[in-house]
Amino acid sequence: MEIGKQIRKYRTERKLSQDDLADMVYVTRQTISNWENDRNYPDIRSLVLLSSVFGVSLDILVKGDLEQMKDEIKAEDIRIFRRDSRIYTIFLVGMIVLPMPLLRYLKEWGIVIWLLWSGAAIWWGWRIEKYKKVHDIHTYKEIVAFMEGKRLDELEKHQEIGKRPYQITVLIALTAAVGLVVVLLLRRIFFHF
Repeated sequence: MEIGKQIRKYRTERKLSQDDLADMVYVTRQTISNWENDRNYPDIRSLVLLSSVFGVSLDILVKGDLEQMKDEIKAEDIRIFRRDSRIYTIFLVGMIVLPMPLLRYLKEWGIVIWLLWSGAAIWWGWRIEKYKKVHDIHTYKEIVAFMEGKRLDELEKHQEIGKRPYQITVLIALTAAVGLVVVLLLRRIFFHF
């Protein structure tokens, strides 16, 4: 981050020691040292005080850091999306694979466990859909671009928007088919016992 270099630069230009600056912004000398050596980052109150002491705007003081912060936020969004996707995949696979063994070995309790498992899968699916809506990603191509930290250009974005109505129809049909298969399997299992 550039903030440490900026603090050191403005402090030395004003011929202030770390102790002097620490007294002016109500922190310790060690805190100033940590900021200048990029071990940690000043909080917003300290940034405002620093900009006042140095006589520069916050924009100039954090110059260069804003883009890096945006990149870090984007990287964090991607990391969260990947983690949630993996968890959802585990729940979804379990939702498909677990009904038979649970019912066979745990009987009624197996159904309860499977219903709880399914509820968790639905909740994680809802989280992912909410995340996709926040970042305006709907199609596979948009998801891949997001996971790579990229954005589609306007033409590609409009092409993907055109695909969305078809995807909703296919998603509804697939959901209905999976639901029907699960119901038929459970019905068969119940009548088998």
